[in-house]
Amino acid sequence: MNPVALIERKRDGGELSQSEYAAFISGYLDGEQVQEGQMAALLMAGVIQGFSVQEAKALTEVLLDSGDRLDLAQLRGPTVDKHSTGGVGDGTTLVVAPLLAAAGLQVVKLSGRGLGHTGGTLDKLESIPGMQVQLPLDRITEIAEEVGCVVAAQTADLVPADKALYALRDVTGTVPSMALIASSVMSKKLASGAGTIVLDVKAGDGAFMETAAAARELAELCVSIGAGAGRNTRAIVSDMSTPLGVGIGNGLEVAEVVETLAAPPEGRFAEVCLKLASLAASQAEGISEREAHDRLVSLWTDGSALETLQLMIQAQGGDPAVCQRPREVLPSAPVQVRVTAARTGTIARIPARAVGLLSMQLGAGRVQSTDDVDPAVGIDLQTGEGASVEQGQVLAVVHARTDADAEAVVARLGDLIEIGDDGEPAPTVLHVI
Repeated sequence: MNPVALIERKRDGGELSQSEYAAFISGYLDGEQVQEGQMAALLMAGVIQGFSVQEAKALTEVLLDSGDRLDLAQLRGPTVDKHSTGGVGDGTTLVVAPLLAAAGLQVVKLSGRGLGHTGGTLDKLESIPGMQVQLPLDRITEIAEEVGCVVAAQTADLVPADKALYALRDVTGTVPSMALIASSVMSKKLASGAGTIVLDVKAGDGAFMETAAAARELAELCVSIGAGAGRNTRAIVSDMSTPLGVGIGNGLEVAEVVETLAAPPEGRFAEVCLKLASLAASQAEGISEREAHDRLVSLWTDGSALETLQLMIQAQGGDPAVCQRPREVLPSAPVQVRVTAARTGTIARIPARAVGLLSMQLGAGRVQSTDDVDPAVGIDLQTGEGASVEQGQVLAVVHARTDADAEAVVARLGDLIEIGDDGEPAPTVLHVI
């Protein structure tokens, strides 16, 4: 292999084969044949010239072959995995996993931590006292068999090449590439071993893909890669121009999950959860989406999904009482300040990214992967786009560690929540692939 020749070919718009990518990435990982600058140059050439669909599939296979694969064959099945491309107020995993498990499917979800304005499922779970997310593989499959769902941290031996490449992409401006994003996502999903994969690709202000067209392109590529690998793969494109849920912050989002499952499925958050679960169940069991939807609504309303969430939390060492008294069990911020409406009207806009950044400013998110997060802080929205409000009505509650932190966010949040004379909320589910 000649690294320079491969870089030049990609620079000039050519394609590389799977074996060439395998040799190049292997040479980078072992530190012998490929220097860091050469790996960065190849990535940049690909971002500028673009990667073909065949190259995206080749990259996925190379990343997948770099580490272990989770074997779920011993589970009774059907097995399901779910992925979201990240957003604000998105606790869907903690609803979808127990809902599907209550229906008899088995969900093994290996999740990550939040970075920037987007929340991480592991951070949310760790706001529950005693909750363990660092689990050995045998315990992961044990819980999946016993309870039906488990949400844990990805092991270091699962797709290690992706972790190494992402760290390099992050510091070289080579993150925004459909093929690189899709291969990163799908290599981890394929390595996790589930027979059915359902994806939620976000579009809008608070998402990585800012337009619905770009999000749809990414979703179609991911579905193509999954189907090519023999997995039942479906995706939705959902709106992330405004926060999906009302809780923005780790403990607040867990509280919202519990309170959502304890009530009839209504609102944007519940809509996305039901859509993802219905797609997964229909694909895994070979039934119509309508049949799957009706069955899942029944399991939601009779309390089965919430009971399954409680069993999962208990199996992972968490306090199961969080499913009865979430606001008492979860950590509470010492300072809570209300944001009220300056005028009567209709909520015209609540920008997702800006609100997520304010929650991060309070300590709910991290700038660097090594930063700590505060599980108690964040923003609890009391309304959403399209809702009518009266002057003086509470729009949100800021949960902060100090008075100074709260004051800084309250002033900004009051300006961000736009009130007009009319307004319609954007559709939540934009496309199904």
